[in-house]
This record gives sequence, structure tokens and C-alpha cells, in this order.
Amino acid sequence: MTDSRHPLDHSALVLFSGGQDSATCLAWALARFARVETVGFDYGQRHAVEMEARLRVRAGMARVLPGLADRLGPDHVVDLTGFGAIGETAMTTDRAIEVGARGLPNTFVPGRNLIFLTAAAALADRRGLDVLVGGMCETDFSGYPDCRRETIDAMERALALGLDRPSPIETPLMALTKSQTWALAHDLGGDALVELIVEESHTCYRGDRSQRHDWGYGCDDCPACELRADGWRDWVANR
Repeated sequence: MTDSRHPLDHSALVLFSGGQDSATCLAWALARFARVETVGFDYGQRHAVEMEARLRVRAGMARVLPGLADRLGPDHVVDLTGFGAIGETAMTTDRAIEVGARGLPNTFVPGRNLIFLTAAAALADRRGLDVLVGGMCETDFSGYPDCRRETIDAMERALALGLDRPSPIETPLMALTKSQTWALAHDLGGDALVELIVEESHTCYRGDRSQRHDWGYGCDDCPACELRADGWRDWVANR
């Protein structure tokens, strides 16, 4: 199925962390665009294991979606470690995960998605890619203000002005619960894609790969694990 806004002969750059959401977005993009590249960001995150997960998920995607494998182009990694040092959050330093005075979890890295989208748009411009695809969601999420569609819309306008070219940002998970995200992955690639996401993707903020659960690997205690686990249980119960 093609997106009416973006014909199949268009191309996309997927912001790809190697987690459940970005893995689902990669499969979604492969089903819609003739050429798809991926970009990851090293910002000094504690869960650096996700940088390894990215490669495993990409390799597995070609295996579980063989009919779309020829659409998957190069992967890129952008070094943003200097930016990560600015935030000093629980995502980049060894500190307990808790809710701060502003009501936001201290896993919130201020401006992270704004920086990611700016870097991705610059890369897409250089690579001749038409559309950015991100896994931002304002339904089941940790309350990050830069995950809201209102923020994404503002970034679209700013990037279009700054680059003097359209810079559409697709967010296919924006209105989905985590349960619906599991369902979308199944719709896109069946049990094989779901199994790939369970086994190889990484979401846990603590970088824990020692504990295997029905929904994948993680500490089962941080906000990211809780969202992923709750979504899995709801999806399994209602499928």
C-alpha cells in the first residue's frame, strides 16, 4: 500500500534507534517508499547497546521482509556525543530514573528530537531523500514535549524554510498505543517481524540485555520497559 501523499517512487530516511518503535517505522517505510535509508545518533546514551541492536534489526529486516529487501539502502551514524553531554540526564549519566520538578522524567534529553530531526534533514538533503520518518508518539509515551505532533509540525515548517525545500516528517506511530504498535508490526510483517522486534530490538533505558521476557530484553522496571511490556500484554490479550 502506498501513502497518497508520497508515491512509491519517493525515498525516505528513517530515524532508526534500533528500538521497537523505529523498527516498526522502518518496516512501514519499506512498504511505502522505493528507497529507504536509516540514520542513528550516538549521543552518549547509557543504553549504547541500542547502537548494536540497530545493525541486527536492519540485517533481520531484509530476512523477514525479503520482497522489500532491495529497497533498503545505506545506514548512517551521526556523532552527537557533545550534545548528549549538555543534557546530563538519566539517559546519558549513571543516575536513578525519576520524575523531576517539571513533571517530566529525568530521561528527557532537552531538545533531543529537535537536534535529531535537524541532523536528519541535513543528511536527507545531501542524500537526495524526500521524506523523514520518525517513531515519535504522543499516545503511549513518557511525556516528552518533543514527541508531540505539534512539535513535529513546527519542525517541518522550520526545516522547509531553512533548507528551502519541503521537509515532510512522517510519524506513523503518533496516534497509536504500544499495543497498536505491536499490531502494526504484525500487519506489516507477520509473526516473523514481531519475533525480530522481540529478539533483536532494544528499548530498555538501562541497557539491560540479561533478562528475556515475552516482549523482549530489558530490566522490566524503567519507563520504556513498562510501556513496551504493557503494550505487549494488551496486544496478546486482544489479538
